[in-house]
Amino acid sequence: MANNMAVQVTIYLQEDDKWQRRPLHMEILNFLREENVYAATALHCVAGFLGRQRVKTSHLVDAGGKLPVIIIFVDRDEHVNRVLPKLKEMAAHRLIVRENVVIEQGNLE
Repeated sequence: MANNMAVQVTIYLQEDDKWQRRPLHMEILNFLREENVYAATALHCVAGFLGRQRVKTSHLVDAGGKLPVIIIFVDRDEHVNRVLPKLKEMAAHRLIVRENVVIEQGNLE
């Protein structure tokens, strides 16, 4: 893989998803940090849907834990390959997308 190439992974969750009774998005971020992944972020969405369900918004009183949370992380291919099995276990019921990306600025050092 060229120096300017990386892998970006996007994980689509709901805010009430849990891993061992704790918020899944935080557990995934903690796992990625422990595994020394280069960069990761969790985005709490104001509106969206998962699995062809109806659109939920932060303005709906009944949204109650159903708003989307998206985790995006970037690293080298070999590092992503190492952490993906555990992520697939943690978010077994959720969509995980992997794509090759070009780093336009900065590096993964």
